[in-house]
Amino acid sequence: MTEDAGYPGRCACGEVRYRMTSAPMFVHACHCTECQRLSGSAFALNALIEADRIETLAGEPESVPVTGTSGKLQTIHRCPCCKVALWSTYPSAGPKVRFVRVGTLDEPGRIPPDVHIFTSTMLPWMVLPEDVPSVPEFYSAKAMWPAEAQERWRRLKEGQTAGSPNEAKAAWRS
Repeated sequence: MTEDAGYPGRCACGEVRYRMTSAPMFVHACHCTECQRLSGSAFALNALIEADRIETLAGEPESVPVTGTSGKLQTIHRCPCCKVALWSTYPSAGPKVRFVRVGTLDEPGRIPPDVHIFTSTMLPWMVLPEDVPSVPEFYSAKAMWPAEAQERWRRLKEGQTAGSPNEAKAAWRS
């Protein structure tokens, strides 16, 4: 499959199907304890992408508000039937950015993590790849995001109140 075909995905039961129409801006493997709990796994793998670059092909996810460790509400968009989390929105990143759960893509191997974050709380048996950056907490998006991703973020924030990529730090902890 080429990028022109997009990045299709779905929930476990197939009730909700979607497609990312482009590659994401950036991909985080988040090892914070909240992501461990919400994913039921060792980390959450989230692809940050503009909401208007996601097409819903079948079904409609339900929005489930969840209070994060910051006390702020994040919204997890789940299949109404099987309850699989497809993506989230966070208050600090704004409603125009979605954090797509890479594991729900038809070909999740096409989108590896760009960085491992909050490794200070990763499970002790995890072994991280040496060729992917990792940080104990968060990082400077300005220093780490590629120029194209920073430009997409700049264009996106022109139409919303979200701050810089660095100000979105709280998004992963909210």
